Amino acid sequence: MVVYGVALLSLCLLLGTYLGNVLGYLMGIDANVGGVGIAMLLLIILSNLSSKKFAMKPMTESGIHFWSAMYIPIVVAMAAKQNVVAALSSGWLAVIAGVAAVLVSFALVPVITRIGSSSSNATSAKES
Repeated sequence: MVVYGVALLSLCLLLGTYLGNVLGYLMGIDANVGGVGIAMLLLIILSNLSSKKFAMKPMTESGIHFWSAMYIPIVVAMAAKQNVVAALSSGWLAVIAGVAAVLVSFALVPVITRIGSSSSNATSAKES
């Protein structure tokens, strides 16, 4: 059932927000530090753990997988929007650093693709 996916998502979000606030407090910052990332990691771990440890009905499992698949792109889009707004209001250095990070990431895509294809070729060669 989709309701179980929503329950798991809300549990991960609440726990991630709490842990992010605790982490911010420990660092001396009055803010949530990494709460959304912690929630995403918890959701990935718990949604994969549940299928290995517990037998669930297919409808329940599909609800959990649906919400875990929906959560990550939504959160990434929200975080990206906040980062752009913060960068534009912080000045040119933040904008230049953001653009440079994106350009370096784009430049590394072919390198990472070659690394991935060479390791998959090595794996298939070992299997032969």
